[in-house]
Amino acid sequence: MRTSTLVVLLLFFTAEFTVLPLPQVLAGPAEDVQSAMQFLKSKAAALGAPSIKGDDTVAGKTVPALYFGEAKMNNNFSLVDEVQREKGGTATIFVKNGDDFVRVATNVKKDDGSRAIGTVLDPKGKAIAAIAKGESFYGDVDILGKPYTTGYEPIRDASNNIIGVYYVGYLKT
Repeated sequence: MRTSTLVVLLLFFTAEFTVLPLPQVLAGPAEDVQSAMQFLKSKAAALGAPSIKGDDTVAGKTVPALYFGEAKMNNNFSLVDEVQREKGGTATIFVKNGDDFVRVATNVKKDDGSRAIGTVLDPKGKAIAAIAKGESFYGDVDILGKPYTTGYEPIRDASNNIIGVYYVGYLKT
């Protein structure tokens, strides 16, 4: 009896140690996206409440000027670049402009290597469908023709209106 108890305990502990590394093996882009999104949102919140204050020009387009506190996001890359430095991947702040969401701060690059500011969130994509319903979207999408694992969450003003979108993503390899 004592031997069988010892065998069962040995099997239990062996199984425990065999299972422990599994979460690390499964850690990857989806967890990275969640972590990067939390980082982006916390850094934005530290700047202050989101709001729209007038208009601004981004890549030759007139769009609403999106602020966090007193920090204007349009053409300001410090927040998205901090996310990239700390978490890798890419980050974007979109502002709502009519029915579109325009990239006003991003480190997503176009084919020519320039920042993709002034470009819009795919109006037929899965992400905008979720945002239009006031929901977040996490999943794989194409951005400017390249596959990414992404997260999108609405940016809401003090009246709970959606005024923009937070985005983080990692290029799929």
